[in-house]
Amino acid sequence: MKYSGIDLHSNNCVVVVSDESDRILVTRRVPNSLPLVLQVLDSHREELIGVVVEATYNWYWLVDGLQAAGYRVHLANTAAIKRYEGLKRSGDEADAAYLAHLLRLKLLPEGYICPKPLRALRDLSRKRLQLVRSRTQHILSVENIQARESGCRMNVKQVKQLDAQSVQAMPGLLPEVKLALRANVAIIGELGKQIDKLECCLHERVRLSEEFKLLKTTPGIGETLATTIMLETGTVSRFAQVGKFSSYCRCVDSERVSNGKKKGEGNVRNGNAYLAWAFIEAANFARRHCPEAKRFYERKKARTNNIVATKALAHKLARACYHMLREHKPFEVKRCFG
Repeated sequence: MKYSGIDLHSNNCVVVVSDESDRILVTRRVPNSLPLVLQVLDSHREELIGVVVEATYNWYWLVDGLQAAGYRVHLANTAAIKRYEGLKRSGDEADAAYLAHLLRLKLLPEGYICPKPLRALRDLSRKRLQLVRSRTQHILSVENIQARESGCRMNVKQVKQLDAQSVQAMPGLLPEVKLALRANVAIIGELGKQIDKLECCLHERVRLSEEFKLLKTTPGIGETLATTIMLETGTVSRFAQVGKFSSYCRCVDSERVSNGKKKGEGNVRNGNAYLAWAFIEAANFARRHCPEAKRFYERKKARTNNIVATKALAHKLARACYHMLREHKPFEVKRCFG
């Protein structure tokens, strides 16, 4: 039996093949080219138990290509892998060999390989959020310029209604200031058109899915948040317990405890940033429109503060969504809030 580990970089990767006694059989650095990687692995294909790929920002092409070629691929969760810090020497070859070693011992922390069609939708949802944030920056820029030049501030709705003619008609502004405003307004308008296109495509693809319909029954979760939560969660069965899902959504505190005392914190950013954002947004909407959610929020706020209370409500909603997706049942207010 043989095992392979691939240490992936931006323009090249190191491919290592080892046997069941961790003896290195092949070590090769090749450019990021699928045919070259397959050529290195081909002579060991029949005996390979699996291929481990390091989860970097550019793993799509390699994982998809290896799977299409018939290899059993594992995506290594690099955040959960920590080698012995006392090592005198390490490098790309040693890192790739260590991945193969962990696979042989069945100790490899694995990441989730999202199916390719679902991954494309998920990335489209992330692109939408990127454009929304960019549009917000330009809206804030217009608001700030207006406040700086006139002493009064426009709201978001007024900014979105501006065009080149209305900016030109603004009294008391220098030509250079109007030029800056027109640039912001033009970008806001174009970003709005692209955001609408992405939202239309996303809603068309997900609106008939059962998970989307279930998530929309949750207070504070509309079409956009339901789309984000569904696509970022993927297969909910990959989370064995509700606590694992809550932790993945960054709704659980990170801490190291010894003898009943807190000794520090771990990686507080470990988890999915998009799910964390989605459930915080859902909590803010839920406390405005759901009386039970508002009462829960107010009780927590009375004992702590606004931030902790919002995070607690987000945690409640995340746990509810997990059970809804696992049991295929709509949201139940009494079950969530008692």
